Amino acid sequence: MRFTGSTPDRLLVAPIDLRVADSHIATEIYGGHFSLGGTRLVTEGLSPFQLPAPSQSFFEALHSFGWLRHMRAADHDLAAANARSLVDDWINHQGRHIGGPAYQPEILAPRLIAWLSHSPVVLRGADHGFYRRFLKSIALQMRVLRHVGRSTPDGAVRFKVRIALAMASLCLPCAPGPMKTAARQLDEEFERQILPDGGHVSRNPQVLLELLTDLLPLRQTYINVGVRPPLRMAPGIDRMFAALRFFRHSNGELALFNGATALSADTMMSVLRYDDTGGKPFREAPHSGFQRLTAGDSVVIADTGRPLQSRLAETPYAGCLAFEFSSGRSRLIVNAGGPLRAVRDHQQFARTTAAHSTLTLNDDSSLRYSRSRFLGPVMVGGIELVEVVNEDAADGSRGFTATHDGYRAAFGRLHRRTLRLSGDGTLLQGFDVLLEADGTALEAWDEEDEAAIRFHIHPKIKLSESEDGSILLTTPEGAQWQFSCDTVWPTIESDVHFADIAGARVSEQIVLAFTKDAYSGIEWQLARIVAEPTTRRSRLSGNS
Repeated sequence: MRFTGSTPDRLLVAPIDLRVADSHIATEIYGGHFSLGGTRLVTEGLSPFQLPAPSQSFFEALHSFGWLRHMRAADHDLAAANARSLVDDWINHQGRHIGGPAYQPEILAPRLIAWLSHSPVVLRGADHGFYRRFLKSIALQMRVLRHVGRSTPDGAVRFKVRIALAMASLCLPCAPGPMKTAARQLDEEFERQILPDGGHVSRNPQVLLELLTDLLPLRQTYINVGVRPPLRMAPGIDRMFAALRFFRHSNGELALFNGATALSADTMMSVLRYDDTGGKPFREAPHSGFQRLTAGDSVVIADTGRPLQSRLAETPYAGCLAFEFSSGRSRLIVNAGGPLRAVRDHQQFARTTAAHSTLTLNDDSSLRYSRSRFLGPVMVGGIELVEVVNEDAADGSRGFTATHDGYRAAFGRLHRRTLRLSGDGTLLQGFDVLLEADGTALEAWDEEDEAAIRFHIHPKIKLSESEDGSILLTTPEGAQWQFSCDTVWPTIESDVHFADIAGARVSEQIVLAFTKDAYSGIEWQLARIVAEPTTRRSRLSGNS
């Protein structure tokens, strides 16, 4: 009885959907082949909502109805009839029993958005009976979402709930009061979740893209129906676009920090084509806690921020002082990235420091996570302080020195990293050192300590060892880079790259191991080979 109410008599408008659609997928779905969430289900003439889901990610994707966009892309009567039949199946099997997994806010909000956005294909050729059932279900789900939205945990899911409710208030006949309430609540999320530099509080670049994918159609819907958008929407979207440009590599792909994973280039471009703010990416994102070095066609993006100890931050990854490096069309040094599929072991490992291109001490992470089933894997300790100093030089080179205390509580150590990119972008130099808890140099190396600097290499890059101890990196385009270190001998080890469209795949990493002869710091460099391998050296330890 709590969710009873009147049924609207019509839909006023259907927002656009910026997500990439494929009419061939609509043909597969018509044949009973559902490929969702990295798994596949063959229905053999049965309703997919009556069959056991092969995985949790499949269940979420199925009940979110994002796949309706493929039916709309097909743009023919058969696809419309199939879409209508599947929606009717859901209403009959799920819509009559409120509650359960299908009504979780992270599934309910995108389903409501999908039904509103793709109502033209669902209602194409529909009779009056289905039209009324469809509108009644939408109104019911909107009331349920309004109720559960009050208790939705902070973070991106709550933001999406507010987007869905604001969109529903525009697409359905709605009184001014609820419409203003939806706009005000959306403004509150902009204020709470979008930082002054445009980053999201989760510090995950991909969250920006996901939110913009729904915010841009919502903004256009406000314009189409002649209603004033929320006050913080326009400036908030502009800041988010600026942050999205900040996190883009030289080849246009997003950096892999704090759970960001693989996505298609079309997905990125479908959003960026609406970016009319212009301008070059910022040198620094101080509120998000990241540095960006650019020169020539090379880009370095580094995590130099302290994770937020808040539910708003969701689950931070232990990648402080990790960096990624790209040049031209290729990403060379990356992080392992967030798993595209919901595999628990993969998710746990992807959060560790070892899955990032930075230093690990005693094979431990710089963050501590809760093991409580009630709290979930939230951060409970680790990094308390990160200090950053920019070191751009008159010769055009850009760099910084950053220090974090993630290993102070457990091992009494600090990690300090210096990165510098030459003015032409052909030379990246780094210096990593462990310090005493008070920031002074180590007096001696503890024999029980084991430290390593990891450089995770993108799977498309080919590695080969040279006789002089250096390692050659070859891009698919044939460009060659030489990784070298005078202090210790670099080694190539097997690795796993989670952020791939096809799922986790085997890759390689370069590892520099700390020894008692190298506790005063390790200097390394990555130099582009033009004619002959460069032997240029520039000592960084004195400036760090």
